[in-house]
Amino acid sequence: MKRYDVAIAGGGPAGLAVAITAARRGLSTVVVERSSVPADKACGEGLMPSGLEVLERLGARTLLDSGDCSPFVGIRYVQEDGSTAEGLLPAPGGLGVRRVALSLALSARAREVGVELRERTAVVSHRRVSEGVELETPQGLVAARFLVAADGLGSPLRRAEGLEVAVSGPRRFGLRRHFKVKPWTPYVEVHFAHGVEAYVTPAGAERVGLAFLWEDGGLEHVSFDALLARFPSLAERLSAAEPDSKARGAGPLERVARARVADRFALVGDAAGYVDAVTGEGLSLAFTCAEALGQLLPDALVKGATRETLLPYERVFQQTFRKYAWMARALLVLARRPRLRRPVVRWLGHQPWLFERILAFVVK
Repeated sequence: MKRYDVAIAGGGPAGLAVAITAARRGLSTVVVERSSVPADKACGEGLMPSGLEVLERLGARTLLDSGDCSPFVGIRYVQEDGSTAEGLLPAPGGLGVRRVALSLALSARAREVGVELRERTAVVSHRRVSEGVELETPQGLVAARFLVAADGLGSPLRRAEGLEVAVSGPRRFGLRRHFKVKPWTPYVEVHFAHGVEAYVTPAGAERVGLAFLWEDGGLEHVSFDALLARFPSLAERLSAAEPDSKARGAGPLERVARARVADRFALVGDAAGYVDAVTGEGLSLAFTCAEALGQLLPDALVKGATRETLLPYERVFQQTFRKYAWMARALLVLARRPRLRRPVVRWLGHQPWLFERILAFVVK
């Protein structure tokens, strides 16, 4: 039985980013993905500047179909009365990209650099052995010196490793769909209404993605059409647009891990921890941390890949996650308190320089 240096459970953007980085560092790498690639998923589909820079370094940016992505220059908040606040992102700006197209580009790049990608291969269980770890799948055992769990918000591997931490408080959910329409603005728009936000992201030359986020129990009726009806200006703008995807949901969104690393094991992407999609930084956070982990793995493996040898990755995660979590929780406070949010957004609308400084601090 072949033994790989690295096995990655999960073929989403985070798992593929680790795989590409590790393979380019000379490690034999296999990705096991329970579904087929490319897999669609409810996702805001916006890459902030830091994430876009990682995508460039991975060598995957040039593999994106230009029709499936669209640059954006900043973030715009839109309130019920039409008042707005907007700020430009640091150069080079952001990129809205259809999740399927991103997955295709990353999987193609992974294969280019020698990653073995096993589709429709679910991890049933895993165990440590003297040489590393073994994954049990319906197609047989997969053996590796190291295991990366990139298996999403609900990460079975996070639970199996005893790294799951129960989350208390309100549960947030998301629902996303695409429409065939030319993006009407070079900004990602965040629209506010009572109990729900709408996020509009350009995701192609003739496509926008529309995502809703809300708290469980906060709305009487939840369906895509019912949520859209809460935003009359968006409903009117999209009334003649043809849907370009099925509505897909995700949640509960907040997840907490006790740690990101253990002996011969690491969590990455949503499996490593998540606060909320409110900032649109999920992909960029995942890419930054995935690259850091992939860069560290060769040296860690030489030293036995113990928890101690993996602590530099834990520190990168904590530093990156801290800023994201701060901004996400601040925005959640505003979203939950319209009487506070309305004057704050109006004030930021008159202070675009301050909004841009906040954005630069968070996304860099």
